[in-house]
Amino acid sequence: MATPATGGPQDRPFAIKDCALISIATGRRAQNLREFRDHLLTVDAESIYHHFWGGLLRPQFDDPEYSNDFAVWARHGLHDAVLAERLAVVDPSDFHDLDELRRELVDIIEERLDSMEHVPWAKSGEAIHFIRGQLVILDTHFSAARPEDFIDLMPKLSLGSIYYHFIDARRREPLKTDDFSVWLEGLGPAYDQLRTNIRSVDPYLASLAELRSRLGSLFARHLGGKGA
Repeated sequence: MATPATGGPQDRPFAIKDCALISIATGRRAQNLREFRDHLLTVDAESIYHHFWGGLLRPQFDDPEYSNDFAVWARHGLHDAVLAERLAVVDPSDFHDLDELRRELVDIIEERLDSMEHVPWAKSGEAIHFIRGQLVILDTHFSAARPEDFIDLMPKLSLGSIYYHFIDARRREPLKTDDFSVWLEGLGPAYDQLRTNIRSVDPYLASLAELRSRLGSLFARHLGGKGA
């Protein structure tokens, strides 16, 4: 079972963190598609990250049909279903870094602009505002002593914990992968298959609750007979 981090000494406990996301205005806004393209070329990469991943920590998606804020704006601000679909299928986890993702977005938008006779505009009040996020890390004072602890613990983790350990962890140098598989790698080859299966979970095309359920199922499937 999970134990307070202040409990008895453990060789390699998994310290469980939680997090909250603070949205910060950048002062940039776009009323039409060309302005949007121009801002994407120069906006801080943290803003691009926020508009792709930050929605996971909001109480609910603005539109569950579209997986990022840019696609939502293309559909409901510009009323461009074609562009919205093209932006919606962009999976940020497929790109090495945010600048590579930025280039892909700019290419999509420029291709769309080239195909149109007129630059689409959003109505007054429907401009897109570029936001960046500030992550606040919270210590839960709990840890898992063994991987088997996650069979019971995973369903109880907050969505903020899932975000911090499975999403935000991928930004950390030098490994750029989730905290669960990094921890398991340090515990030896007995957990290699579980680690491989965790790394195969796409972090983007699911809600945090769905990710928590999938991770819980993996721990239970691989370690259910070892928890006693």
